[in-house]
Order: sequence, then structure tokens, then C-alpha cells
Amino acid sequence: MPLRRKTAGAQRLKQAARSLGGFVVVTALTFIGLMAITFFIGRVIPIDPVLAVVGDRATQEQYDAARVAMGLDRPLVLQFVSYVGDVFQGNLGHSVSTNRPVAQDLARVFPATLEMATLGILIGVGLGVPCGTWAAARQGTWVDQLIRVFALLGYSVPAFWLGLVGLVVFYANLGWVAGPGRVDIFYEGLVEPRTGLMLVDAALASDWEVFWNALDHLILPAAILGFFSLAYIARMTRSFMLDTLGQEFITTARVKGVSEWRVIWVHGFRPIRVPLITVIGLSYAALLEGSVMIETVFSWPGIGNYLTVALLNADMNAVLGATLVIGAVFILINKLSDVLYRVLDPRSR
Repeated sequence: MPLRRKTAGAQRLKQAARSLGGFVVVTALTFIGLMAITFFIGRVIPIDPVLAVVGDRATQEQYDAARVAMGLDRPLVLQFVSYVGDVFQGNLGHSVSTNRPVAQDLARVFPATLEMATLGILIGVGLGVPCGTWAAARQGTWVDQLIRVFALLGYSVPAFWLGLVGLVVFYANLGWVAGPGRVDIFYEGLVEPRTGLMLVDAALASDWEVFWNALDHLILPAAILGFFSLAYIARMTRSFMLDTLGQEFITTARVKGVSEWRVIWVHGFRPIRVPLITVIGLSYAALLEGSVMIETVFSWPGIGNYLTVALLNADMNAVLGATLVIGAVFILINKLSDVLYRVLDPRSR
């Protein structure tokens, strides 16, 4: 028996190591593919990165010297190899817009987007999952119709329009929330940026006045992002629950006299956790990459606003760096969803 247990343990360790190795290889290849796509798209779009550096009044000699210094005179394949090497060393180039390394800029702006998207996905999950489950349990009733219309609005309403309406109604007219920006001007620089997350940094510093002011600024843009994720999550939850509630084991549970609450939230909800994790992960990644409009409307100093300014200034290093970070986050969240999928569903191991 001990020998069998040791053999089984060794097999499990080998299987875990093989799975981890496959996860690392697939993630690395996907990331390299992402780098290739962003790099070659950055080379074919009609923006000259040399002009962004030297300006349109530079002489031909200055232009040629800058082109050589930037390595753009080399073959495209060699440029890509050099680009991959720089990225794996953490070097994303120098930003023309801010005159700082792109990696430093992204480390400064990404936490703002992460904070807003995280609160948004918490709102989306906290409301979307119960709404979708409730709609499925009340299929065909006015409750179901109302939730479906509400979810449809989340797909139809443009983000920038909803953001502007939210500012006009809740900030300008009602005064329920603070305006654009991350904090009021008076509070800027009062809290040491340890994590980059304003709420966390204010809580660590025990500066609750800054904390509540930052939350006041954050709640409206996060709620708008949460509305869009709520629409998707509620719709998918309803679809999953309708399929599960039509199964025979649900009918059996009801015949046995199990309470309707337990039938829905225990017998019905448990099987949909696995596909729902993928939906939530993709929705979270979409909030991180799709917050450009919201950040522009609310003057939010996140990666979306940074990417917009870089595009307007033809700052290709910043554009490629921001796109690469967003894509890497999307890949990471997708892979973590796969891991949770395997943890919750033994059949997929």
C-alpha cells in the first residue's frame, strides 16, 4: 500500500509539472504572437515614428540620423528580434509624449485602470449573476422581460454617451458624485503612492478623507463599466440557468419537495459555475481593455487615456507598449480562468 501511494503521488506530481510546463509554453507562445501582431501593425500604419521624434521641420540629415539611431534602417525581421529581446528585458522604449520610459508610464497609469475595472466587475458580477438567475427562474414573466431589456441596453448604449449623461445628471445636476479626475485637486499628492491603487494607498495611510474623496470620484465611472459587464453576465447567466433548470435532476429535486430557493441556488447554480468563470474572466479583461472611452470622458489617468494621448501624438513606443500590456493582461486572465475551470471541474483535468 505505501508503495502504491508513493507511485500515485509521483504520478500526480509529474502530471502537475507537465500541466504547468504546458501552461507556461502556451502562454509564452501566445505572448510572442501578440508581440508579432502589435509590432507589424505598428510598422504598417501610416504614422512615421521618426517624424514624431525630430518634428516636421528637421532636415533630411537629421531625419536619417534619427532613423538609424532608432534602428529603423535594419530589416524588419531583425527589428522584431530586437524588439522581442527588449520586451523580455522590460524595455518598452521611450515615450515622446512624456519623455520618460514607457515601462515607467505604464506602471504609473495601469493601477488606475485596474482599480476602476475591478470595482466595475464587482458591480457587474454582484448584480448580473442574481439578475440572470432570477430571470431564468421567472422565465416569460415581466421580471424576465425587464431584465432582458435592461441587458439589451447594455449592448446598445455607447459608452461615451452614457458617461456624458452620467456626468450631467449625477454630477452637474444632482451633485451625488464627484466630477472628472481621480481625486479633487486639493487632495493630489497627499497620499504616498505605494501600490498605485488610490483607495488602497489612502487606506494604508489611514487618510480616510482622501479615501472617501477617491471613492466619490471612482463610483460613477466604475458603475458605468459595471453596467456594461452586468448586461453580458446577466444574459449569459440566464442562458446557462435555463439550460440547467430544464434538466431531469432539477425536476427530481422539485418532486422530492426541495425548496425552490435550494433548487435554484444549490442544485441549479452549482453546475453553471464553471462556464460562468470564463464569462466573468472575459468580461473583466474586456473592461481593462475597453475603458478608453470612459477614461477619456472622465479624464481618468489610466492606460486607456494614456493610449489615446499616445495615438494623437503619434507616440508609437507608447502605443505598442500599452497595447502589449492590455493584451498580456487579457492572456493572463484567460489562462487563470482555464486554471479555475480545471479546479472546479475534475472532468477537464
